[in-house]
Amino acid sequence: MRTKIDYGIDLGTTNSAIARMENGNPVIKKSDTLKDTLPSCVSFNKKQDILVGDPAFNILKNDKVKALKGSSQSMSNSFIEFKRTMGTLSSYFSSNMNKEYTSEELSAEVLMKLKSFIVDENVQSIVITVPAKFTVVQKEATLRAGKLAGFKHIELLNEPVAASMAYGIDAKNKDGFWLVFDFGGGTFDAALLKLEEGVMTVKDTEGDNFLGGKNIDEAMVDQLIIPYLKSNYSIDAIIEDESKNEILRSAVKFYAEEAKIQMSFKDAHNILTDLGDLPFEDENGEEPCIDICINQSDMETVVAPIFQKAVDISKELLKRNHLKGNDLNALILVGGPTYSPVLRKMLKDQVTDNVDTSVDPMTAVAKGAALFASTLSVSEEVIESTRDNTKVQLDVQYNATSVSDVEYVTVKYLKEKAEGNIPDQIFVELVRGDKAWSSGKKMINDKTALIEAQLKNGASNAFEILAYDGQGNKLECQPNHINILQGITGGNTTLPYNIAIEIRDKIREKDVLHTVKGLERNKELPATGVATGCTTSETIRPGMINDKIVIPIYQGADNTDNTTSLYSTHVYDVIINGESFPALLPKGSEVEITIKIDRSEQMTFSAFFPLLNHTEDVPVEIQIKPAPERDWLINEISKAKKTGNSVKGNAPKSQLDKVLNNINELELQLEKDGGSEDGRIKILENLRKELRELDRLSAETEWPVLEKQLKDEFYELEDLIRKIRANNDDEDINMDKINAHIEDIRKKVDHAIREKNSIEAKELISDIGSLDFNLRNAVTGNALDAQYLREIDNGFNSINWKDRNKARQLINQGLKLASEGRTKEIRPVLVQIIEQMNDDEADKLGGKLVR
Repeated sequence: MRTKIDYGIDLGTTNSAIARMENGNPVIKKSDTLKDTLPSCVSFNKKQDILVGDPAFNILKNDKVKALKGSSQSMSNSFIEFKRTMGTLSSYFSSNMNKEYTSEELSAEVLMKLKSFIVDENVQSIVITVPAKFTVVQKEATLRAGKLAGFKHIELLNEPVAASMAYGIDAKNKDGFWLVFDFGGGTFDAALLKLEEGVMTVKDTEGDNFLGGKNIDEAMVDQLIIPYLKSNYSIDAIIEDESKNEILRSAVKFYAEEAKIQMSFKDAHNILTDLGDLPFEDENGEEPCIDICINQSDMETVVAPIFQKAVDISKELLKRNHLKGNDLNALILVGGPTYSPVLRKMLKDQVTDNVDTSVDPMTAVAKGAALFASTLSVSEEVIESTRDNTKVQLDVQYNATSVSDVEYVTVKYLKEKAEGNIPDQIFVELVRGDKAWSSGKKMINDKTALIEAQLKNGASNAFEILAYDGQGNKLECQPNHINILQGITGGNTTLPYNIAIEIRDKIREKDVLHTVKGLERNKELPATGVATGCTTSETIRPGMINDKIVIPIYQGADNTDNTTSLYSTHVYDVIINGESFPALLPKGSEVEITIKIDRSEQMTFSAFFPLLNHTEDVPVEIQIKPAPERDWLINEISKAKKTGNSVKGNAPKSQLDKVLNNINELELQLEKDGGSEDGRIKILENLRKELRELDRLSAETEWPVLEKQLKDEFYELEDLIRKIRANNDDEDINMDKINAHIEDIRKKVDHAIREKNSIEAKELISDIGSLDFNLRNAVTGNALDAQYLREIDNGFNSINWKDRNKARQLINQGLKLASEGRTKEIRPVLVQIIEQMNDDEADKLGGKLVR
């Protein structure tokens, strides 16, 4: 029975691996072909057998080649790179199974295959790694894949954090900054970590879920292999046919992948095919062959632009944390493509000389996941299901990581869990794996034993637990071993994105996102966030299921606050109705929101309504949405170009040109990759980046106008205050309160101008306008209320009333007060009149919260 998880899986885009803790060390469990890694490929044959790994990959290669003969590419029953569509509605049809498979179902087959490599025990608990920039939707899909694979307890861990665990256990220097550069088959992650005497903290992460070895393969196809075929054979008709061109590119991609691997270790490589390897004829009836000799200079031309994107992401990550490359103690390479000499030279030239190659880039993530797994307790459900009550049952408590030389371990005998003959006396002993230290026997019959376990520095310390009876006979016990990592601690996952809720901004009259305090990017998980200051936009009646409050939750990048939801990923719409409310909740009632997120980013949500002293707990069920449609993306790209052109002449030309060029590239990319879901998702993510940059440039261009308007509004308000001071004979006007308010506004105006904060300026302009209106009302004896009342009376028949008779009565009552000169009494009546109007704007809100 294991009390710690001890197993880690690197579920990769192109290759996967599993590792287990054995005698204190993470050990890669070999595949059935005796390899460290398994191709993340699944195939279904005509007998309806399920093949995973190398056999499936070989069938996939054959299927792609057969497609060149004229067979439809869609007839392939072999699938790979489905990790890129995790968390989407993408499906993969197998004609042999007559079934559509989701990404998580195919991933589950890979997980089950990896689990089958463990033959000596049933694995029920697992740590599965995910890219650092995976969204909560993608992580939920990964958890579902784990459950489909039969795991009862699943924890997720960011891939670069896992790699840092593998590196850190043997690292000599355990202080300073590390940068994990994880360039995998389909994703890229960069993680900045800070270490202080072995205590590791994730400071920041960045990445690209659509940048990896796959992009290198495609670039080699498009820039080396296809040009060679075009120059030596007549294939224009194939190239011009979108479907045939894609079949050809897919068939020769395997040659590009092999060349990429070879060029990681050699100065030159010959891409060579035999006659018949490409079974199709060109327009002259000739069967093409490939014979291309490439060197490192050729490779640099092709792959450098792709690697540069990852290098730039890493440099930006350092920049926003106010660091330079020479501040890094180590740059840790992870992922097969990082073997590339081209990349390693680029990193040394552009980032730091401290590029560390001491860990195996292919297995670091799986080994680190196993190390991390050795620090996590197995769930009680799994422990109870694996308990053997015929053995001595122990409760062993200890810290699984330590930076000291000694760790205290408590051992308690669980009599209530034991069956059969129970010895009168029971002793336990801890023996370190190297046999160089043991605790000696400790009696545990009626008390808990406290053992000072001596640790080896900078190592994973395995301890065997031995149990004895009073005569020194060995007894079988559970658990019978523990593991303590010495020299490094931490490595917990952090939030890769801000968690925000969508609310209605009253000032700008639009729906915007507000980050939940405590759930900002890079917060260590588990975490709790609280959102206050929100109010309801509609009245909620008790027992009424159709009276609703809708609270959309989003994941967003930096600067999420006050942005449109288009820039972020939708997680879930929390819907609260009046069904369980104890009493009426009036419109404008306060709501306090609490969101809790665990290590695997599973969420719980609660809303507290102070007026009713009532709390609503709502389960957050992660929603999977389809990839954006091509037409929608075309429209959004067109809108982005118009926005960019609208700020020309005001925004810095170089910055704006870069954004517009990137948007134009996305338009071209949509023509090329818009047919696939992962292609459209990638385009959307990149479009979001450009839209955020456009927003920033637009805000800078509108600032001069806003600054002038803000100053003018404030100067006008000051002029009004001077007039009131000079003629204040109205006891209702509290000048001390007004002066304090004006001084507060003055400070905010100074701050907004100093920071050039457009959003703050707009809010202040609105506040000043409201204060100006109220002051003028006070000075003029509420004449404006009477004027507004008459305007409503004149337009009575054009207004859509809830109750016309009631509205007419209230207006007549107000007009009577005005005629009698009792203008100060009009305001309460005016409020009641406005409440009788059908609130079209409120209908637009759809029950959203307001701030």
